[in-house]
Amino acid sequence: MSWRWHITAICACICISFSCTGSNTSAVGAMTTWDGRHSIEKIALHVVYFVPNDRVPLADWRLRVDYLCRRIEEFHAREFGEQSTLTTIVRPEPFISKRSSQQLRNGNADAIFFKTLEETDAAISVVKEPDGAFPIVLALSDINWRPLDDFSRMAPRHDGYRFEGSENERVHVPGAASGGARATYLADAGKGWGLVSADGWRVPYRGSDCVVYHEGVGHAVGLPHPDESDNSVMGLGQYAGWISQSWVTQSQKEKLGWLPPKVSLDRDTDLFSSFVVWVDPVVPRPGQPVSLVLKWPDQQKIKQCFVQVQTSLRGPWVMVPSNDTQIEKKRIELGSFDRASAVSYRIQAKTEDQTDVELWGYFQVRSDPGQSPAPQEVDLADQNEFSAPGEAKEVEEIDLLPFIDPKRDSVNGTWTFQDNESSRILESPKAFGARLEIPFVLPEEYRLTVIAEPLDAPNGLILGQRLAGSRFLVLLGYAEKNNQVSALENIDEQNVATNQTRIEGEVFKRNRLSEIVCTVRRSGVQVLVDGKEWIDWKGIGTRLSLSEYWKTPHSDVLFLGAYDCRYRFLRIGLTPLSEKQSQPAAAVPDANP
Repeated sequence: MSWRWHITAICACICISFSCTGSNTSAVGAMTTWDGRHSIEKIALHVVYFVPNDRVPLADWRLRVDYLCRRIEEFHAREFGEQSTLTTIVRPEPFISKRSSQQLRNGNADAIFFKTLEETDAAISVVKEPDGAFPIVLALSDINWRPLDDFSRMAPRHDGYRFEGSENERVHVPGAASGGARATYLADAGKGWGLVSADGWRVPYRGSDCVVYHEGVGHAVGLPHPDESDNSVMGLGQYAGWISQSWVTQSQKEKLGWLPPKVSLDRDTDLFSSFVVWVDPVVPRPGQPVSLVLKWPDQQKIKQCFVQVQTSLRGPWVMVPSNDTQIEKKRIELGSFDRASAVSYRIQAKTEDQTDVELWGYFQVRSDPGQSPAPQEVDLADQNEFSAPGEAKEVEEIDLLPFIDPKRDSVNGTWTFQDNESSRILESPKAFGARLEIPFVLPEEYRLTVIAEPLDAPNGLILGQRLAGSRFLVLLGYAEKNNQVSALENIDEQNVATNQTRIEGEVFKRNRLSEIVCTVRRSGVQVLVDGKEWIDWKGIGTRLSLSEYWKTPHSDVLFLGAYDCRYRFLRIGLTPLSEKQSQPAAAVPDANP
C-alpha cells in the first residue's frame, strides 16, 4: 500500500465552504479573500483551546499553542511579506465548553464542527477588527470527532485498540479517520472559522503546523485545494514535511492579489525554511540508541541547542544533555528507551547572531516495527468505542442533499443549488410559502439535522415532518411583530397562534449559521437549535396535521419551506432510529411535470 493511498483513505481534514467562489475584482496589489470581497492585508487569528466539560486541560497547552502560532506566523510572513500580515491572538485561558465529549460527538464530523465553532464564536464575539483586520476564529479542540488516543495513535474498538494514524515512509504525519478537522470561509459575515481536532495539534507529528495553517488560515480565507495535488500547504503539505518545507502556490497567491517581490528569498539559506530534523533510526527498538540528525544552512552557525523529550502526553518534558561536539556534528544523542513508547521531542536552537529556531517532532519506539505501543493514561472519554447514550449503535447519517433536484422537487418558488469545490449549498427563494420536497421515504423514527443560515431578516423556517402516518411541520423563527415565535403545526388542528408548543424568542440571526436537530419518535417530537431545546412535545401522531397552505404533492416524504426569507441549507442529514430503514423515493413522480 502506498502512503499516498493510505492517507487519502483515512484523512479527515475536510474544508466546508459556505460561499461561492467568484472573480477577484479588487485593485491590483490589494490582497483579499479568495472571492475578492474582504481585505486580508491584515489577518487577526483568534486561537482558542477548546475543552469539553468532562476533560482536564493539558498543563502545557499554552506551550504547544504558542509554538504552533509562531510557526504559522513565520510561514505567512515568508510567503506574503508585508502584503499580508498574520497576527495570532491566543485566549489566555482554556475555553471550557458547556457540553461533554459525548454531547459534542453526537452526530457526524460536520456536527461537531458546528457545535464547537458556534459555541466558541458566540462566547468570544469576534467581529472585524478596528484596524480592518480580517477575523478568523480557530478552535484547537482537546478531542477528536471519535475516541482516539492521539499520543499512541490507537482508537478503541469492541475487541481492543487499533492503530489509526498516517505515516509517510514510517514517519508519523497527521491524519486519522476519527479526527474531524474542518474550516469554512463565511463570506457574508466577513470572517472565517477553523477547527483542528486533537489529532491535528496536541501531538507534534511532522506536519501538524501545516494542518493548523491549512484549516485555520487557508480555508478560512477561502483558499481551496490546488487544482493539481502537490506538497503545498493547501495540498499534501502536511504529509510531506513541516510547514517550513511547504508553500502556497504562486497561482493561489496571485489570485489573492499578491505581487511577486523584486528579490525572492533564498530558502536554501533561510534558517526557518531549511532547519529540519530526522530521527535515526526512524523506528527504533527498545534498548537501541536513538539520535536526532539536524540540518541547517552552512552559512548559519548554531551556538546553542536544547532538546527535551516526553513519553506521555501529560508527562513531564525531560531535558536531554547536548554538547558542542554533538552540535558541530549535527547529531544529538537521545540515548535509548527501555520499552516501547511514543516519544515527542522539542529542539530549540540559537545561532551566533541570536536568531532563534524551534522544531517539534514525534516518533515511536516499537518492539515490533508493525505494532504501535499500547496506549497509556488514556482519557476516560477515549477509552471506549463511541455510541449514543441509551441506544444501540446508530447507522450512519444519510446526506439528503444529493437526492434533491430543485427543478423536479420545487413545489413553490425557485430553489437553487450553489456548487463549489467541496460542497453543494441549497438556497430557498424569498417568497411566501416557498416549498421543496426531499424525495426520501421516512422511517418510523428518525433524527433530522439541518444547518441553515438566513440571508435576510429571519422569518419562518419550515421543516416538513411525518409521525405515524400524520404529516406536520416544525416552524422556527416566524416573525410576529418584534419577536420570533416557533411551534409544531398543527396540534389538535391548532397552529402556532394557540397550540401548546408555541414559544417566543430569537431563534435565528441574519447571516449566522444554526444547527437544527429534530428527533421524531413514536412518543413525540423534540427540536434543538444550537444545542438549546426549543420544543419537546409528547403525544401520538394522530393529533398532528398539516394545514392546506403547506401541503406538497407526496405525503410520505420530507419537505423544506421558507416564509419571506432566503435560507441557505448547508447540511440536511437523516439518521434512522428504527429498524425499518428509510429509502430514496425512487417511485415518486416529478412534482412539477
